[in-house]
Amino acid sequence: MKTDKIFYDDLYAKSGSARVTKATAKGDAGITLEIDRTIFFPTGGGQSCDLGKITAGSTVCEVCEVHEDKEQVYHELCFSSPDKRDAALKLLTEGTEVRLEIDWDRRFDNMQRHCGEHILSGIFYREYGGVNRGFHMGEDYMTIDISLEEKPEYKELTFDMCKHVELCANEVIWSNAPVIRRLYATREECEGLPLRKKLAIEKDISIVCVGAIENAADCVACCGTHPATAGQVGLIKIFKVEVNKGMFRVYCEAGRRAYLDYEYKHDFFTHMANRLSATNATIYEQLARDDAKVQAVRNELYQLKRSVISERAYSLGLFFKKLAEMDKMEVLNDEIFTREYNDLQVDDLFEIGKQLDMTCLPRLLIFVSRPNKTCVLISNGLSCDCAKLVKENAGIYGGKGGGRNTSARAIFPDEESMDMFITLLKTHLLGKYEDSLSAGGTTSRLLS
Repeated sequence: MKTDKIFYDDLYAKSGSARVTKATAKGDAGITLEIDRTIFFPTGGGQSCDLGKITAGSTVCEVCEVHEDKEQVYHELCFSSPDKRDAALKLLTEGTEVRLEIDWDRRFDNMQRHCGEHILSGIFYREYGGVNRGFHMGEDYMTIDISLEEKPEYKELTFDMCKHVELCANEVIWSNAPVIRRLYATREECEGLPLRKKLAIEKDISIVCVGAIENAADCVACCGTHPATAGQVGLIKIFKVEVNKGMFRVYCEAGRRAYLDYEYKHDFFTHMANRLSATNATIYEQLARDDAKVQAVRNELYQLKRSVISERAYSLGLFFKKLAEMDKMEVLNDEIFTREYNDLQVDDLFEIGKQLDMTCLPRLLIFVSRPNKTCVLISNGLSCDCAKLVKENAGIYGGKGGGRNTSARAIFPDEESMDMFITLLKTHLLGKYEDSLSAGGTTSRLLS
């Protein structure tokens, strides 16, 4: 049965009444409702459907048309439980009058955004021969995919070109141009209209025109909802443009959403200006000066850190070298040495290891970083295999990591687990590891 679509005749109808023609249970707690007339716009043309209430507080969670039957609009009602659904189903008998109420904020938001897209698309076409080949109204922004087809002299859509389009689009809004929907029975009746896009249908065609037909800002086939005048769009803002699949994707917003985006960015800009003791006119220069100062401090810190790393590597290397000169190679060969460097990052610990003389290293050297719950194993690669020690034993204490035979890292969930891993290496593992190496085996499962 055909549904009378009131939203085309009265775009501003927020409530109304209708009679049930059919109600069917759907899923565990839903109803598909058909009524003789509706103010609810169904999903279509890149625009999401209206939501709201239908009789007795029933929530409308989806409104749609079946592609094979554009005459009938289906309203999906959602309930919190099967019992409430069944109770409502008993009331929604054929011929029952129901009350309709749409979420007007959502509807007007969709009207502003959809009309904003129309105006932008029309200006892209007028100024640069750009054809809208894709449109999406997302939660955070809208996107329009523009293909430069009609004017060969334009090969690229730059942001400066988008800014020009944005200004022209807002001038249409300031002119408060009328937005008129006209119905045509056949394609032939549409001949002569300044359409920016070729028609894809043959009959029952809805044409939306922004401004007078002889000088329209936009003229295109569309079945969506739009405000009666362009002025009600309020504002159009383009955020960015990027290449996408051979076209140019324009990110934009219109209406209340564009205003809220401006409000947020203005507040942020003002906050940054106050923080920098700058004005609107001087904030960019102040940011540049502050960036230069920050970079200078970073360079200074980098050089200081390099000096600290080199100093600690030299001091540690000198200690091991003195042990070797004192004929205490057995200490180096048998002992595990640990050093804590809680003021350095893990990569810095690897750098210390790189600067050590491999010929004078102990059997195993462990650098500990407690803030990062990480230990770094350093060796000459012959006395023990660091990566193998981590791979086969760190997991016992919830650790993970890896590396090479001469250096590896092990990261743990907490310091206690890390300390237990180090104790394992000091008290048990390396002795058995040596026996295993001499026998040609591996350390796998040595402490199981």
